[in-house]
Amino acid sequence: MTTTAHRQAPPGARETGPGASRRRPFRLPDRVRRGGLPYLLLLPAILLELIVHIIPMVLGLAMSFKELTQFFIREWWKAPWTGWDNYRVVVKVNGPIGHALLNSFLVTCAFTVLAVGLSWLLGTAAAILMQDEFRGRGVLRALFLTPYALPLYASVIVWAFMFQHDNGIVNHVLHDQLHLTGKPTFWLLGDNSFISLVVVSVWRNWPFAFLVVVAGLQNIPRELYEASAIDGAGIWQQIRRVTMPSLRPVNQVLVLVLFLWTFNDFSTPYVLFGQAPPAGGDLVSLHIYQSSFITWNFGEGSAMSVLMLLFLGLVTAVYLLVTSRRRGARA
Repeated sequence: MTTTAHRQAPPGARETGPGASRRRPFRLPDRVRRGGLPYLLLLPAILLELIVHIIPMVLGLAMSFKELTQFFIREWWKAPWTGWDNYRVVVKVNGPIGHALLNSFLVTCAFTVLAVGLSWLLGTAAAILMQDEFRGRGVLRALFLTPYALPLYASVIVWAFMFQHDNGIVNHVLHDQLHLTGKPTFWLLGDNSFISLVVVSVWRNWPFAFLVVVAGLQNIPRELYEASAIDGAGIWQQIRRVTMPSLRPVNQVLVLVLFLWTFNDFSTPYVLFGQAPPAGGDLVSLHIYQSSFITWNFGEGSAMSVLMLLFLGLVTAVYLLVTSRRRGARA
């Protein structure tokens, strides 16, 4: 009987035969796996970010320098290049377009300040009141989150019916039952539309502030309250000296998020007032929609959008700079 001698292959030789792929599976080099695998896993998210945000932003920026009206919509890339003319038109406050944009900007700023301030105040107060355990606290927390959980269209359209002049429940309660008004009020017209918009926005956003503050309160040690109580601090002193300073990092992020959401809000005024809002409900987002899709002037609408983006970026940068400096000074 003969035996076959098995000789070891040289280090650089490649194995051949049917079992070679089973013995040596394909593996990426360690350097590639350590350095490239995180980027490979992020690739789907990066592609979606490009398709959904980056590419539309670049196209919008390009359209803001073109005379893109209804005559060039089918072949928008052939629209004449106008340079900075669209920006000059929308920032010229003496002209009709610039004056209307300025009024819309002022209405949006006032609406944002009131809506964000009231949402933060109501959410923080409710979260502090719900901090101690009592019977029924879980049920109340669930009820408080109901406006935030409801679909936006469904909740806002219900408010639109409630604000109706003839058969709305708001006029029925205020005028017919409580007799607080001399006659039924037009809540969706004129200056009252601003009040209606603020009420609906606060009703939808304060549960989010409540949820964030409740999460922040869980991280405050109970020992701080016990020590302050031993020192003779009352409820208001504990809130002022313990609760609010501990919530400062949470509130910094919360206020910024509420500001961006509220200033950019389009769905609430659109569902509440339709395509032609009154002056009191003419927010910048809806004004840009009118300029782009009602008057079919996408060049000016894109210029307004770019200016709005620059404004929000500037406010965000200043806010983060100021808050970070204050935090560093306290540290």
